[in-house]
Amino acid sequence: MGRKKFIPYTISNFEITAAGSEGMALGRYDDKVIFVEQGVPGDIVNIRVYRDKKSFCLATIQEIIKPSADRVDTFCSHFGICGGCKSQQIAYTAQLRFKQQQVHDAFERIGKFPFPEILPIIGSEQTTYYRNKCEYNFIDRKWVENKTDLETLSPTELKGLGYHLPGRFDKIFDVEHCYLQPTLANEIRNALRDFCKENNFEFFNPYSQEGYMRNVIFRNTDAGEWMVILIFRKENKEHRELILDFLLQKFPAIKALLYAINTKLNDTIYDLEIIPYKSNDHIIEWLEDLQFKIGPKSFFQTNTKQTLSLYSKTREFAGLTGNETVYDLYTGVGSIALFVSKFAKKVIGIESVESAIHDAKINMELNNISNIQFYAGDMKAVLTDEFMNEHGSADVIITDPPRAGMHYDVVQTILRAKAKKVVYVSCNPATHARDIALMEKDYTVTKVQPVDMFPHTHHIENIVLLELKQNG
Repeated sequence: MGRKKFIPYTISNFEITAAGSEGMALGRYDDKVIFVEQGVPGDIVNIRVYRDKKSFCLATIQEIIKPSADRVDTFCSHFGICGGCKSQQIAYTAQLRFKQQQVHDAFERIGKFPFPEILPIIGSEQTTYYRNKCEYNFIDRKWVENKTDLETLSPTELKGLGYHLPGRFDKIFDVEHCYLQPTLANEIRNALRDFCKENNFEFFNPYSQEGYMRNVIFRNTDAGEWMVILIFRKENKEHRELILDFLLQKFPAIKALLYAINTKLNDTIYDLEIIPYKSNDHIIEWLEDLQFKIGPKSFFQTNTKQTLSLYSKTREFAGLTGNETVYDLYTGVGSIALFVSKFAKKVIGIESVESAIHDAKINMELNNISNIQFYAGDMKAVLTDEFMNEHGSADVIITDPPRAGMHYDVVQTILRAKAKKVVYVSCNPATHARDIALMEKDYTVTKVQPVDMFPHTHHIENIVLLELKQNG
């Protein structure tokens, strides 16, 4: 007998009581949690339940009966379609409050270890135009909300340059104004799209994998230097030079203009040759008195001003006096290692991505720093007892792993190292809490500092100071 078909249903006067995961809000109905898209804690709404699972439901708002005191007007015309800035209907002060609670709940429910009162979250002074990197896709048949437009728009009008719809590789909506990156990105993107339309260049089709214009990536610095990376599906020297010359002439802020040819089935650029065109191959960003050379493939935190807040607090928690050996795990391009180096005797940076270590060494030389040693390799394979015996015992360990957190073997090596302090930076409260729970026997959590790097999203960075117990 087949499964009974689910029929969506409505619930009237539903109260949203809390912020949920992935930017959703939640409430309870008949002892079941219901996650509501675009909800705000405090809302009274009529909802439509479109998915009913054993332990939870998913719903959309049909009507707002009584808005929450924390609900505000959205500022972006693409809200509800775009996967970015999904919390812009919530006042920023409330977003910070919910993010702080997210850290508290993860530590209390997942970690179950004692922790002090969490320090007030460090909010972002800029809540729009704060990113330093965005990527857009060309599409020969853009997504439109009104299906009849597909029949009335001309092939040229259907061409677009924008973002993927959440979860869809084949659906791209045209972006007129994005609030993530400084507004020059909007001017460059729209001028590029219009120029390519006027010259009748083919836009990419994700099904046939055909079309000349494929992707474009923008990077910028706080000083106003811009990098533009154009990705073409195939080589056409005449068309390519026409486009690149147009950008260089129209936008003098572009200091690094580069291109690549991508014939692959995926959009990643990390295995492509990126070629500079009549320009530099990099831009320079500054944090305090440190320079960072940013190339087309370099990793760098995408909110520069808040990166300074994050790294400053990390360095403060480390409490360095100039006599310490510091291990910087998951060092990336060495940004934290460089940031603490002048306050330490020696820094050891370890990272699995070899190209990142290459960038880290360049940045070390660029800043005339000589007390850092960088090593590339899988963390659990490199960070062993033998490695630490060879390079010196750690006084302070700084770790900033990806969202998945640290491998169990890495945690165990840290425990055996018995560093006096471990400063753990994380972008995922759940794995943060899990890893700290494994360390609780030997370490005490003495400080917890959330930092909001991504306004209008559910993402939160968090810094924890762990100090070795006397009997550890």
